[in-house]
Amino acid sequence: MPKNSKVVKRDLDDEVIESVKDLLSNEDSPENAFKKSELIVDVQEEKDTDGEDGSEADDARPAWSSKLQYILAQVGFSVGLGNVWRFPYLCQKNGGGAYLLPYLILLLVIGIPLFFLELSVGQRIRRGSIGVWNYISPKLGGIGFASCVVCYFVALYYNVIIGWTLFYFSQSFQQPLPWDQCPLVKNASHTYIEPECDKSSATTYYWYREALNITSSISESGGLNWKMTVCLLAAWVMVCLAMIKGIQSSGKIMYFSSLFPYVVLICFLIRSLLLNGSVDGIRHMFTPKLEMMLEPKVWREAATQVFFALGLGFGGVIAFSSYNKRDNNCHFDAVLVSFINFLTSVLATLVVFAVLGFKANVINEKCISQNSEMILKFLKMGNISWDVIPHHINLSAVTAEDYHLVYDIIQKVKEEEFAALHLNSCQIEDELNKAVQGTGLAFIAFTEAMTHFPASPFWSVMFFLMLINLGLGSMFGTIEGIITPIVDTFKVRKEILTVICCLLAFCIGLIFVQRSGNYFVTMFDDYSATLPLLIVVILENIAVSFVYGIDKFMEDLTDMLGFAPSRYYYYMWKYISPLMLLTLLIASIVNMGLSPPGYNAWIEEKASEEFLSYPTWGMVVCFSLMALAILPVPIVFIIRRCNLIDDSSGNLASVTYKRGRVLKEPVNLEGDDASLIHGKIPSEMSSPNFGKNIYRKQSGSPTLDTAPNGRYGIGYLMADMPDMPESGL
Repeated sequence: MPKNSKVVKRDLDDEVIESVKDLLSNEDSPENAFKKSELIVDVQEEKDTDGEDGSEADDARPAWSSKLQYILAQVGFSVGLGNVWRFPYLCQKNGGGAYLLPYLILLLVIGIPLFFLELSVGQRIRRGSIGVWNYISPKLGGIGFASCVVCYFVALYYNVIIGWTLFYFSQSFQQPLPWDQCPLVKNASHTYIEPECDKSSATTYYWYREALNITSSISESGGLNWKMTVCLLAAWVMVCLAMIKGIQSSGKIMYFSSLFPYVVLICFLIRSLLLNGSVDGIRHMFTPKLEMMLEPKVWREAATQVFFALGLGFGGVIAFSSYNKRDNNCHFDAVLVSFINFLTSVLATLVVFAVLGFKANVINEKCISQNSEMILKFLKMGNISWDVIPHHINLSAVTAEDYHLVYDIIQKVKEEEFAALHLNSCQIEDELNKAVQGTGLAFIAFTEAMTHFPASPFWSVMFFLMLINLGLGSMFGTIEGIITPIVDTFKVRKEILTVICCLLAFCIGLIFVQRSGNYFVTMFDDYSATLPLLIVVILENIAVSFVYGIDKFMEDLTDMLGFAPSRYYYYMWKYISPLMLLTLLIASIVNMGLSPPGYNAWIEEKASEEFLSYPTWGMVVCFSLMALAILPVPIVFIIRRCNLIDDSSGNLASVTYKRGRVLKEPVNLEGDDASLIHGKIPSEMSSPNFGKNIYRKQSGSPTLDTAPNGRYGIGYLMADMPDMPESGL
């Protein structure tokens, strides 16, 4: 190519632009459809200025006030209640410290690549989940609708948990805490401890009887629990007020809701490390059981935790990133948020097991005291000889080491008669091995531990305020995953939609604040999200890697970021991640098939939980939830494959450019290969482009320089026209 070829090309480009302007300005007025159409010709800029990204349409779309606000929003969405009450349980259950290695490997293989993928498409296309997947492949546009349905299902019961937390928060301003002691029952003759509480524990009784007032099965409604109904209303009012202005209102709240939990976790860690027995809990937690790493179940549960910890498939990640500038380094964001999430889980695990270690130590001391009294009784009765007890041991004030020594001696001496003595070994490990997760950890185990804290009301207030903030941060992302796509697609007012969405959710949520509501929360948690979200993320990966094309996507990322992402992501997106996700889906289906559908019901007479199978109507609801969540995918595919809805309009796809001439062509709904690379950003269009992309890189053409900001110039022709000679450009 001659040295002055670029100068010649620039002159030709200028002539083409002028000719297009002339054509547009001299167009006949009767052709209204053509007037409504829009031709976009992007000219390379010499400088990479904010003005390129700051077009009028960009200004019309809300944007984050700062990068910090955006990072806090993503962290608040990904870091939720699961980091506090799910990750520590899985860590303990699946090998302690050895569990961290599978988790880290799967974070690198599944978590970060797919999180980066969602951030990228949201930032590039600047739409919610519906608009993004419509834009990439109209036939797979149902992915976005499925994300919205799953988000709504999750929001329904997730906010109920926030309501429970609000109730406990409101009850924490008392000394002593109301769940500190079992209540007393008075009758005509005497006073006695409530039998249900006496058989279980004060915190367990308070949770099931005072807070939930739970029934014995899912079939017994029991009517509304008015205390929880009020708390649920308060939770939805908080979410509605925070989200009503979109990121302008929720973004500012993120400074508190995202950062405050870290302050509380660090305070709890420092306080708990000063308590007796905390080190035992941490040691027990991180003692690696390396043999468990070979079990497939460990890897399946680690993959599932990675998947849900980052909020993949919900649409919240895409919605938040759609308010970014197009040249934002979303690769850095993906890595940063993923590792913040992981480190938060580790921090929460340290706190949880430091507190549980203290609780186990308190319970163990009580156990030793009670069993020492029993041994003294046996000694006085002559069941055990005083000669077997070492002289230096005082059973009235025995230490843990001395008690274990006496226990072992008695066990050897009595042998066959030992079982009849009913002595307990009182090992701290036995208490720590009682794995608890979810509501059992937050509302039973942790609350019991805090009753032994000095100034327990203060720590209870802090703990439940932390849970409220963690829950709200995740709720903001979940609701944003619903609101943003609908606003972008149907152009409704965000304020009205937010109010309607929250009001409807509260009305449906009354199911969860019946006396049997806890069982419905379990049902929705088990069946409304897991499999549908896995399918959604698999389809997202397929849409980008195989339908749109991984090579084109990598080019788009280079254009957007200003540098080429590592080839590592190419192989992850194309080969490894889809294979791992399909394996996880199959494993989850098999596990669901092997585990009978059911729930743990609280039986009042036994004062304990008992596993019950769902009734027939409950099974129907379970499978209906999964079907409804994934149903939009085939429906949208069939509608667009069979052209059941006419999408033709005078939009951008109906304009074709060749050699400075503008022609009108019909919209082709079969064009699924629309490129992300546009001269004008998607947010400037009236609706997602369902037709063929007007900017198509001409095959065989030389590679042209791109603008510093990644925008392509006139070298990207609007369409191939087989009936006309190729452009000389």
